Amino acid sequence: MTSDAASPLFLNRELSLLKFNERVLALAESPDTPLLERLRYVCIVSSNLDEFFEIRVSTLKEQQRQKSQTRGPDGQLPSETFGQVTAAVQALVARKYSVLYERILPRLKEEGIVLPLASEWNEAQQAWALEVFRREVMPLLTPIGLSPGHPFPRVFNKSLNFIVPLQGRDAFGRKASIAIVSAPRALPRLIRMPDDVSGQPHGFVLLTSLIRAFVGELFPGIAVQGCFQWRVTRNSDLFVDDEEITNLRLALQGELSQRNFGAAVRLEIDAQMPYELETFLQREFSLAPIDTYRINGPVNLSRLMQLCNSVDRPDLLYSTYHAPVPEPFKHVVGKPDELFAAIAARDQLLHHPYQSFRPVIDFLTAAAADPKVVAIKQTIYRTGEDSELMQLLLAAARAGKEVIVVVELMARFDEQTNINWAARLEEVGAHVVYGVVGHKTHAKMALVLRRENGELRRYGHLGTGNYHPSTARLYTDFGLLTANPDLCEDMDKVFSQLTGLGMRRSLKALLQAPFTLHETIVEMVRREAEHARQGKRARIMAKMNSLLEPSIIEELYKASQAGVKIDLVVRGLCTLRAGVPGLSENIRVRSIVGRFLEHSRVFYFLDGGKENVYLSSADWMDRNFFRRVEVAFPVLDKTLKRRVISEAFTYALRDNTLAWVQKPGGDYQRVRSRGKPFSLHGQLMQKLGGA
Repeated sequence: MTSDAASPLFLNRELSLLKFNERVLALAESPDTPLLERLRYVCIVSSNLDEFFEIRVSTLKEQQRQKSQTRGPDGQLPSETFGQVTAAVQALVARKYSVLYERILPRLKEEGIVLPLASEWNEAQQAWALEVFRREVMPLLTPIGLSPGHPFPRVFNKSLNFIVPLQGRDAFGRKASIAIVSAPRALPRLIRMPDDVSGQPHGFVLLTSLIRAFVGELFPGIAVQGCFQWRVTRNSDLFVDDEEITNLRLALQGELSQRNFGAAVRLEIDAQMPYELETFLQREFSLAPIDTYRINGPVNLSRLMQLCNSVDRPDLLYSTYHAPVPEPFKHVVGKPDELFAAIAARDQLLHHPYQSFRPVIDFLTAAAADPKVVAIKQTIYRTGEDSELMQLLLAAARAGKEVIVVVELMARFDEQTNINWAARLEEVGAHVVYGVVGHKTHAKMALVLRRENGELRRYGHLGTGNYHPSTARLYTDFGLLTANPDLCEDMDKVFSQLTGLGMRRSLKALLQAPFTLHETIVEMVRREAEHARQGKRARIMAKMNSLLEPSIIEELYKASQAGVKIDLVVRGLCTLRAGVPGLSENIRVRSIVGRFLEHSRVFYFLDGGKENVYLSSADWMDRNFFRRVEVAFPVLDKTLKRRVISEAFTYALRDNTLAWVQKPGGDYQRVRSRGKPFSLHGQLMQKLGGA
């Protein structure tokens, strides 16, 4: 399979991820999006870009430092990718601030929600702001005047800082030149004005405005020549030597303490900062002009998310949606026999957030309290700091049940939370393991062993998303509650593999990474291609967050060339090039971006009419196939299979409101139709929730 230099087989990974953020930002630009939700999308893009620099750009810079000449699947050197990425980010950042200041903030002001700058304060606001600064802010600030005795301070990753040029001499006769002021994280970035002071229903002042207005209070008798905000982003990827560690938790805790002080990868500065101060900061952090972003506004827009949650204006938000508890779980709370009987009678499919996550909590609540339950086994990837589910596992262990929890300590940015839960579980006697070093445990499984009529029976939950009730209200995911003997036996085998030692287990129904998942997906794609060559109907549909793994993409290209009709619903990163004549003309790629975050992974293969449908925790990426423990589980019940096909694919392919389609060059175009508007999210809220 070949391609000319102008049209490589694969799109660039980093640029594809930035294009996803462009689609998110389009929601902030759209007047059809509720006003405060538009602000929220701006904040989401800002947060996404932070992580992009912390992980992806830091990797590119490290490759450049090592002078890597290895070309990626897209045919580019790291240096070539880095240049394209920085240009794309500069454009995205400019667009982000333009949307905020030209479209969103003026509309918020019309609604009585204001963030006045210091230059706009009236006399009463000025007096109030000064009093707040002196009482609440100034005592927590520690200005560092740079001198031989005061070296440049060690600043945290993404912390808010100010550089202050000074003139004069202090009480000791020292010449003042430059001071650094860091804003402690304990200080709120958004401070509410009293209504009688703001003159508006909802008035707020940015911490940045307060410090810039009154920074002179920190340097009495010294002439302040300016005050300019800045922020540095650091490499936040953790390194743990798989071969050297003897205790993963201890090794990880050592790394976490240094995460906030990794190598600098991005410098964001006030747009008005003088050139000489810019170069001074660049030298301090070993960064170049290409790493520097001049900002027309707060350097950390993600902190404005607080505004979305602080203003009581439901009319400016998405309408409240109450996810129903589906049958047969409405009336089984406190009745474990009925709950387990319902699962034993037939598999139960849940589709979050359209249906409540409550049945999963009730399943584990029953397991923790039911005297017939003797053991609970659970994987934990992300669950949150205040987790009802983790409290249930603690209660089960205290009640004397056998509780086995596989806690993934390397869940990025949730490492400390998971370490804390692991320690608490161990304190009450639960068996806690950290999976397989070098292979993140990303599978979502809970298994309950219950003694019924003198025999042990297994009940399981398998999901595409995390055991996190908060994100279950925002992320679209499928979950399956089952007593199917083959599925539950396979789950038990995977747990035994994670907690013990032994050779690869033979599974009856589940596909498992890093063993059978990749090879089986490849086999199923090839089977569809063979059906097409034989003149039979052939169809592949797949839904996921990211599509990256080269050999899978190559197999999809071959299947397309054989005549297989392929529809891919990929929310974010996609390096496959769709619709290229002679290569992928039978492949369509869609991205759905809207109120809910598309998170479920669903794989469909027609297979001569058998219609194989799998739900999974795994995207089609190298890491998911080869460096993680993942599972894909079949939907065996015919009624549930029809539901999954409709809810994951049929509606997504009809969507002409939230959908974008990928063009052969990698750009995305919003799907528009002259017909009646159709929204995937709206349809499922109506169908499953009656909204």
